[in-house]
Amino acid sequence: MTGPMGVGVIGAGVISDTYLTNLTSFPDVRVLAVADLDTTRAAAQAAKFGVPRSGTVVELLADPAIELVVNLTVPSAHVDVGLAALESGKHVWAEKPLALDRQTGRKLLDRARERGLRVASAPDTVLGAGLQTARRAIDAGAIGTPLSALALFQVPGPELWHPSPEFLYQPGAGPLLDMGPYYLTTLIQLFGPIRRVTGAGARARERRVIATGPKAGTEFPVDVLTNVTALIEFERGGSAQVVFSFDSDLVRRGLLEVTGSAGSAVLPDPNRFTGSTVLHLGADPEELAPQGHSAERGTGALELARAIRAGVPERASGELAYHVLDAMLAVEESITLQHSVEVTSTVEVPPALPAEWDPHAATL
Repeated sequence: MTGPMGVGVIGAGVISDTYLTNLTSFPDVRVLAVADLDTTRAAAQAAKFGVPRSGTVVELLADPAIELVVNLTVPSAHVDVGLAALESGKHVWAEKPLALDRQTGRKLLDRARERGLRVASAPDTVLGAGLQTARRAIDAGAIGTPLSALALFQVPGPELWHPSPEFLYQPGAGPLLDMGPYYLTTLIQLFGPIRRVTGAGARARERRVIATGPKAGTEFPVDVLTNVTALIEFERGGSAQVVFSFDSDLVRRGLLEVTGSAGSAVLPDPNRFTGSTVLHLGADPEELAPQGHSAERGTGALELARAIRAGVPERASGELAYHVLDAMLAVEESITLQHSVEVTSTVEVPPALPAEWDPHAATL
């Protein structure tokens, strides 16, 4: 097919606002429908963003004009919804994590390959101008060969600001699977695939209390580790120390530092699409302003649509997301087994985006 790609969004929760804001502004895609278990909520989002149709998931998947499904459901539904989309003959953009386990993640990717379809996955922050500017500079040798990295994400817990945080404390989330994809995907862009991990972790409390919104005061169980640290070793050499915590009253968000053979770089927040990179090559830091587009979530779905039309590989591929998932599950296994765990999957690192790549241009 040619021309702009028809898109259907499944999941009308909080994150759909950002996705729909962006997807409805990109000329190369057309958002045709929004679906949700709560059809009233789906209708409200469709009306808010000028999307022509809304309804059930079954109705959306039956629409032949929709070629690409953007799956914004909770983590536990990612694979089931993705498989249903594939069986309907549609490509899939999935929110992270790709799956909750290796078996179902592999099943999703293998089924896509069998049907001649594509699955790609968040995070697409790595395609933002901030991280792409950092990557282009490091690829060009700005700090020499990358040798090590430090990544920190430490907050007191999303129940302080999220109106429905329960799912963030269930399998498939927690600070590792919720925030880890942003940092590990970025690190893989710079160091290459992960070969081995060594982890440690803890859970500070068995129950938490929602602090804001209509459910304020509601207590809920914690079913995941809420503080995870790990040593990440890469196939091509180099290592990273990472900390992901929902237990810290000392807030450190978005800290990612890379040390190379000729200097160091402080990268933008991996959970953001913009931000400057600061190079430390001597006494005076050098700031690199982000060069490139200003779009946010939804960029990866657009890049996937363009790649499908062009017959070239997408950058935020399902295989990349699977490798990140494999590494995170290996961290969990390392914590349980109390020894290092080899990461058996690998992935080819995609090329950087050209600085002139423009999501708001009509190219299809």
